[in-house]
Amino acid sequence: MNVNEIRALFPILHQQVNGHPLVYFDSAATSQKPLPVIETLDRYYREYNSNVHRGVHTLGTKATDAYEGAREKVRRFLNAQSAQEIIFTRGTTASLNLVASSYGRANVKEGDEIVITYMEHHSNLIPWQQLAKQTGATLKYIPLQEDGTIDLRDVEATVTEAAKIVAIAHVSNVLGTINPVREIARIAHERGAVVVVDAAQSAPHMKVDVQELDCDFLALSGHKMCGPTGIGVLYGKKKWLEQMEPVEFGGEMIDFVELYDSTWKELPWKFEGGTPIIAGAIGLGAAIDFLEQVGLDAIAAHEHELAQYALERLAGIDGVTVYGPKERAGLVTFNIEGVHPHDVATVLDAEGVAIRAGHHCAQPLMKWLGVTATARASFYLYNTKEEIDRFIAALQKAKEYFSHVF
Repeated sequence: MNVNEIRALFPILHQQVNGHPLVYFDSAATSQKPLPVIETLDRYYREYNSNVHRGVHTLGTKATDAYEGAREKVRRFLNAQSAQEIIFTRGTTASLNLVASSYGRANVKEGDEIVITYMEHHSNLIPWQQLAKQTGATLKYIPLQEDGTIDLRDVEATVTEAAKIVAIAHVSNVLGTINPVREIARIAHERGAVVVVDAAQSAPHMKVDVQELDCDFLALSGHKMCGPTGIGVLYGKKKWLEQMEPVEFGGEMIDFVELYDSTWKELPWKFEGGTPIIAGAIGLGAAIDFLEQVGLDAIAAHEHELAQYALERLAGIDGVTVYGPKERAGLVTFNIEGVHPHDVATVLDAEGVAIRAGHHCAQPLMKWLGVTATARASFYLYNTKEEIDRFIAALQKAKEYFSHVF
């Protein structure tokens, strides 16, 4: 499937914004949705909308089969050993909070250490800040190299025998850095720590194999990988999930309820209290089908080519600073000297080009970079080099406009 065939499946891309054909370069925030996903959601609501795991009627059975079928698709997508290791959540944030609230509170105590990096999204930072405050543990940061990468020697030095949790982004949502998770996991495990991976920016764009990474937990969001909003996944090794207590209580996650005590269902349902995100899970299953049809290796190669092309074009504009390593995932984060990123994004929007501007939910990283905000263009399987050319032309227009204003 070539890029034009892929683009034809995304209705939202075929519109004009401010009189210009839309260029959508904000997929790191949320991706657009292809027809197979939209049609799957429509079919669920039109044909077999029902609650799951409850009724024995036909609609309930169809909904349950589709919901649990989506879990199996996620298991295969991540190469987890068992579908019991796949927990549906609201997204990466909810998944990481679940680990911090359940595993963290039970296993981290005063004097222990939680290790993260400066490049973490707030979703993989604040839960660990809160856990450290609640338990008396120490939060430690692995240093970054000048280009925003991690040196494994720094990992060796930072992760000590006192570390209980090492939490790290697989791919930085700002720098595009692809972190050596497998090697970090080896170091962490040697010291007795568990490894939590934020895969929000990797799972949509490249093959993610939890067994190959040897991570203990991994979180992702469906809305960044062509799926619906409000659905995510927590993968956890079965040995840990079996030990953990639920953090939400109510219907569907129970086994037996007595007047003064209750017991929980087996995995994975003990973590999915209440009516689950049925349509979201089914839609995520359709998104996985779509991504696998295109091919994760093909997606990764396409985005790498786009990122390298964008870096080359940006290098030709005076006054542009690009952050992060040369070898990166499919995004570029930058600033234009003397122009606020919000102003850059506003001018680009007038040209029909949608980018992100701000701190990208990574304020400690902004401080490390020495800036308050940046602009970010992020690419996906439906973007083209021609769109990058339009993006560069719009950037040059923004630069010229503000040079005359100031």
